[in-house]
Amino acid sequence: ACPRYSSVSISGVTVKSSPDWLKDKLKVIGIRPINNIVDVTNYVLHELGQPLHAFDAAKIKGKKVIVKKCVEGTPFITLDDVERKLSADDLMICNVEEPMCIAGVFGGKSSGVNEQTTAIFLESAYFNAVSVRKTSKRHGLKTDASFRFERGTDPEITVIALKRAALLIQEVAGGEISSAIADHYPIKANPFEVEVSYANIIKLIGQEIPTEEIKAIILALGITVVAETAAGLSLKVPTYKVDVTRECDITEEVLRIYGYNNIQIPTKVNASLAFTEKPNKENIQNLIADMLTANGFLEIWCNSLTRASFSKKPEESVQILNPLSSDLNAMRQSLLQPALESVAYNQNRKNSDLKLYEFGKTYHLIEGKYIEKPRLLVLISGTKQSEQWNHATSTSTFYNLKAAVDAVISRMGIVNYQIEEVKDENFAFGLKYFRGDKVLVTFGAATAADRKQTDVDKEVFYADFDWSALLNSVKKNRVVNMDVPKYPAVRRDLSMLVDQKVTFEELKVIAFKTEKKFVKNVQVFDVYEGNKLPEGKKSYALNFTLQDEEQTLTDKQIDAIMQKIIHNLAQSANAEIRK
Repeated sequence: ACPRYSSVSISGVTVKSSPDWLKDKLKVIGIRPINNIVDVTNYVLHELGQPLHAFDAAKIKGKKVIVKKCVEGTPFITLDDVERKLSADDLMICNVEEPMCIAGVFGGKSSGVNEQTTAIFLESAYFNAVSVRKTSKRHGLKTDASFRFERGTDPEITVIALKRAALLIQEVAGGEISSAIADHYPIKANPFEVEVSYANIIKLIGQEIPTEEIKAIILALGITVVAETAAGLSLKVPTYKVDVTRECDITEEVLRIYGYNNIQIPTKVNASLAFTEKPNKENIQNLIADMLTANGFLEIWCNSLTRASFSKKPEESVQILNPLSSDLNAMRQSLLQPALESVAYNQNRKNSDLKLYEFGKTYHLIEGKYIEKPRLLVLISGTKQSEQWNHATSTSTFYNLKAAVDAVISRMGIVNYQIEEVKDENFAFGLKYFRGDKVLVTFGAATAADRKQTDVDKEVFYADFDWSALLNSVKKNRVVNMDVPKYPAVRRDLSMLVDQKVTFEELKVIAFKTEKKFVKNVQVFDVYEGNKLPEGKKSYALNFTLQDEEQTLTDKQIDAIMQKIIHNLAQSANAEIRK
């Protein structure tokens, strides 16, 4: 995590305001002058690109500086007076008793330079970019030093920057260099080795460039040519070019020097179009979004960050390491809670009649892996239709939501799915549509507990679509032209007693299986449950639409069809026909 650490001590310094020339230079680049010591470290940082840090030498206990990691949870007060709990992965600059600085990120309060400081210990190091980035992100600290270390610095410049800073400090703060430069550099950094092909460079640039010119540009950039063939070059890139490590980086450098303006724009661009039978995900999402919008729904975009208390499965919760607040400390497991917060926000502003939808992702930690699941939420609440001269006010119901759900399923061309009642802690009541072991959508009424958690006082109905399952089930829904039926349809009603657990969907499936050719539609127009019926029974009144596309059905044929349906309903669903 710290391949190189260089330092020097300077004694007899006077900490005070910087001279005007130094303050002016810092102000020009947008940096606020602090004192002459800190200002010099900032100046050298921007002059040479090497971060430095100055410690008050008198505050280094034991007169030793140790680069190490501390115990998990160690408290540490940074220069901004904030106490932070250290991670076991944080690299720290310590003395023999305590940490003094978060390496490459931010200094500590206890070892900082102030007006009483007379001796300083000046640090110039090379820290691992990944280590600094993780620590910076973990503690929510973004500094000029961390910005540069995260993007890579030159390990060969630490001593050069240290000498430059030490001489400047002598100039603006007095004192003398009281120690030799200590330079811990056990494994020397090697130049980046890169193989480049002339053909690949020319192909990426898109224009023929003489190979000798390519080589000349590379040499002019300070890159060493180790070997050369007719096909390309073997290169060693100096360590200060931290962003040049691949063939494409070399190509970019060549193009930069050659000049973008010297590349001829082709008069014709050729491209091949990829063809796939699979439906385009974005097109389908836009199709469904347009349909919902046309039906009065408004699209919402909610924050993926939410409260950890909203997580129904705490063991799957994805926690935020450095939350902005306690209300944004976890990734959402459901689209519902953020949507309910939107409902509450609108209801508090007297806008309680809502039809909303959102395409988004939920986030889960399952068996040590982070999983993202694409979902679609459709939600309704409040009044469906306001009072007018020709009709009374009507409130949104479960059936209004079901109509929207059916419209989405139908628009995606999905057929042959099963319906089942929901027994789920996420719904007060509801239904789910599924195919095999894949649930397409679950919809119903939000629970009182969920509404209370977000201060929503009105009833809310919502549908939670598994967008991946829908995309895997989608079929192209072509428009089919059909002739107007030549022969009339007939309707017959049946009233029957069935067990409480029998659903209308089961009866409908039995009817279609019995006479698929003639049964065009089955509808329920009455359901009765009460003490006038035998215990454990309920009454359904169904309407059957029958039609033959080749001839007019006779009474005899109609009676025969209905008898077959009655027989199969009795056999499969234990239905008793009521006369």
